Amino acid sequence: MLRREARLRREYLYRKAREEAQRAASERKEKVRRALEENHLIPTELRREALALHGSLEFDDAGGEGVTNHVDDEYRWAGVEDPKVMITTSRDPSSRLKMFAKELKLVFPGAQRMNRGRHEVGALVRACKVNGVTDLLVIHEHRGTPEAKPHLIIHGFSSRLGKRVSDVLRYLFPVPKEDSHRVITFANQNDYISFRHHVYRKTNHRNVELTEVGPRFELKLYMIRLGTLEQEATADVEWRWHPYTNTAHKRVFLSAA
Repeated sequence: MLRREARLRREYLYRKAREEAQRAASERKEKVRRALEENHLIPTELRREALALHGSLEFDDAGGEGVTNHVDDEYRWAGVEDPKVMITTSRDPSSRLKMFAKELKLVFPGAQRMNRGRHEVGALVRACKVNGVTDLLVIHEHRGTPEAKPHLIIHGFSSRLGKRVSDVLRYLFPVPKEDSHRVITFANQNDYISFRHHVYRKTNHRNVELTEVGPRFELKLYMIRLGTLEQEATADVEWRWHPYTNTAHKRVFLSAA
């Protein structure tokens, strides 16, 4: 088992390094191509290799966007098999946290809730800070929570990191049926992700009545870690939020500037 994990880790690091090198080369070619088309000066750092980059442009073709990479391996069965979601908490959770975990279990179709203990199963680690939780019962007044597979609205994730995060959120949910009246929204604004949960019904052929069923809360991404719970100490950190740098309060990461 340890040999297999070591081999998979080496393969992953190799693929990641190759993809980063190819992406950097594509960005340099794009800068040269844009400078030539717009009759601008070639950037200083690219002038030495400009001729070689220009020569390789004729062998590039359009349509390579969206090619499978190491990130896509996580979601190769998306849409074919329903995701398996596990809801858990820190050890010795408060009563409010237990209630929130129960409510989250209702949000994700087919999710399982597990108490933390000695025997923990593997799960992909994606870390977010949760703010401003409003309970499901406060919003919905004991009407019950729909269990249909929801339609998703994902808004404001336009940067490269934002698209990565939107994929993580999207693939937590199975593919809904067309007649599902349940809607879940993840809306990003200034790197705060608002979660809202609604159901709708048609009152007539022109009007729709929207009802919030909760819970509602805000998410703040602070880490993307590649690995499983049992690999937490050794898993690579793909991205981490650094709130104490001088420019942290001015920068946005999930949407393009």
